[in-house]
Amino acid sequence: MGDKVIFFDIDGTILDHNKEIPKTTRETIQKLKSAGHHVAIATGRAPFMFEDLRRELNIHSFVSYNGQYVVFEGEVIYENPIKKETLENLLQFADKENHPLVFMSDVNMMSTTGDHPLIEESMGSLKFTQPEKNRNYYLERNIYQTLLFCEIGEEERYTKQYSELKLIRWHDVSTDILPSNGSKAEGIKQLAKRLNIPKENIYAFGDGLNDLEMIEFVGTGVAMGNAVPSLKEIADFITKPVDEDGIQFGCEQLGLLK
Repeated sequence: MGDKVIFFDIDGTILDHNKEIPKTTRETIQKLKSAGHHVAIATGRAPFMFEDLRRELNIHSFVSYNGQYVVFEGEVIYENPIKKETLENLLQFADKENHPLVFMSDVNMMSTTGDHPLIEESMGSLKFTQPEKNRNYYLERNIYQTLLFCEIGEEERYTKQYSELKLIRWHDVSTDILPSNGSKAEGIKQLAKRLNIPKENIYAFGDGLNDLEMIEFVGTGVAMGNAVPSLKEIADFITKPVDEDGIQFGCEQLGLLK
């Protein structure tokens, strides 16, 4: 029954809208592990942003930064940082547009500005405070993802300017910036290769725009009931919303808990 790997997004998938883990989700994840399946996380978050969750669920394999930083059982197996020259150019362009950035490494994140309402609003939705200011942080460590803070539609200027970057909006006032070849799907490929598991044995649950490539790539892609419409359109299965025992229902319907 085992020998399958199931990837779960965090926000809107493992965590409900109050950023809490539903009881049935905890129970389901433990049952999956007891059945011999591999359980992993696939998220746009940085590794340091879900350490407590990994500890709580006893999960040690994950795809973070939308595929740019992959860990298998505590060992880093894949990294895809953004080039420093690109970040330098991006910083100059963002300054002209009057948009703040947050540079994110594997251990921390730093802002290009001090307190800013857009940073406060979006980071607050994840229950994180504004990061400290360090405009040169991209020179000090590898940066796997950058956050751009702007109103909807303003990110299009960056898309036109930087073909080597991919922008994915995750909040009304914030957009992820990652390498153009980056995605959760690419990160999952790296982990699946390490596990030597064929694609037909890979499952993934998600709800957002940054889950599109992942849901399309895996053998069985599951959209949460609260997922964006475009994700539901390509999913192999649509489960119930996160706050209606969506993970439990999906795993039961797909025969993962028999």
